[in-house]
Amino acid sequence: MKQGEQNNNKDENNSGPGWVNYLGLGMQLAVTVTAMTFLGIWLDKKYNTGPILTIVCSFLGITAGIYNFIKAALRSP
Repeated sequence: MKQGEQNNNKDENNSGPGWVNYLGLGMQLAVTVTAMTFLGIWLDKKYNTGPILTIVCSFLGITAGIYNFIKAALRSP
């Protein structure tokens, strides 16, 4: 590419078709919720608090996961 020329190919940074990006978003959502749930289970066992921390961490994971999902989905073309 010569100096001063611009590449107009918008899909240059994408690794595949559009649905691949959304598949990654779904996986990120699932991993976030699962990780936060396991964190809550571990904290409940450590502090002997019953299911309270599992429920709180699960809802935090769901909230954070959905927030990131919506934010990324609105950014995608």
